[in-house]
Amino acid sequence: MKQARLAAMISSLLMAGAVNAANTDFTFGGYIKADVMFSDYSNGAPDSGSLSRQFYVPGTIYGDPTNGKQVVDFQARESRFNFKTVTDVDGHKVTGFIELDFMTHTDGNERVSNSYSPRLRQAYISYDNWLAGQTWSTFQNPGALPENLDFVGAADGTPFVRQTQLRYTNGNWQFSIENPETTVTPNGGGARITGGIGWVPDVVARYNFKTDGGSKFALAGIARQLVLDQDGYDTTEFGYGVSFSGVIPVGNKDDFKFTATYGDGLGRYLALNYVNAAVLNASGDLKAISSYAGFASYRHWWNDQWRSSFTLSGFKADNDVALTGGAVNETAYSGYINLLYSPVKPLTVGMEYMYAMNERQDGVDADLNRILFSIKYVL
Repeated sequence: MKQARLAAMISSLLMAGAVNAANTDFTFGGYIKADVMFSDYSNGAPDSGSLSRQFYVPGTIYGDPTNGKQVVDFQARESRFNFKTVTDVDGHKVTGFIELDFMTHTDGNERVSNSYSPRLRQAYISYDNWLAGQTWSTFQNPGALPENLDFVGAADGTPFVRQTQLRYTNGNWQFSIENPETTVTPNGGGARITGGIGWVPDVVARYNFKTDGGSKFALAGIARQLVLDQDGYDTTEFGYGVSFSGVIPVGNKDDFKFTATYGDGLGRYLALNYVNAAVLNASGDLKAISSYAGFASYRHWWNDQWRSSFTLSGFKADNDVALTGGAVNETAYSGYINLLYSPVKPLTVGMEYMYAMNERQDGVDADLNRILFSIKYVL
């Protein structure tokens, strides 16, 4: 009798799933990507497994002077998988999306199995014009990122954040409230303070528009409450930023991509948190740190199968040295040139040369020369 009831329950669930599936489109995607990276660090290479050994992250290339300068890394960690459902429910569009990859973790090693845990990149649901969950910040325009082999590409010149948010889209306009997180430099310098306290979300507005010639642009603004309410501190400050980005077609297939960003207290939104959002003054109050960044990238198609991108990227912070001290990050620059070949549409083989330079306020600097070889198959 119990087995019969169990069979009936399973049958009912399957039938319900079949009914829902009739109105649902299921898709999966992602890609498999293998990289070989030959890197030369001016100050000595970071240890194996360090973030800078996976991709270029401003602020991580100062290295370890006790290590050698040249290293080679083989990895397939950038490979990713995503799953998406779109359901029509009484005329309303309901979407679910989840995506995983294997980057940034240090829980594996290169000794035996090169095993790394999957990490959550995106996970959101949307209902008509509303979206809730983790995805690209509305302040960022991922469509304007250059086609580089490096995982981020132009990391020092672009906003780059994925986080949980509530977003509303109406035509060309997008509005969101997003996860707040304040990063602070102690008075006189020192280890970063992360202020995860506070109840006011980051607020973003963005306007997307096109021209008759096919150019696509996005203008975004953000307002933030910077908060430090811990370890005896109780202080707030206002932060803001603006970003303008675009993709401009050139000729038959070429394009020009760019992003320009400026703000006070942007912190983690720019250059992968190369500089903090604020610094503490002698009275224990927050003062926002100004920063600006940008990149420009031109992609040229030599023919239907061969193409190259030429990218320049940069960041600068306006540190108040009397508060931050000299041992804080100030500028970061990088340049990229690549050659990519797609014998068939889903497959790309390529090589890329990149150069990056980071400099602290006190003049201490480091540079990275890297040659990447990649093969990528889009699922």
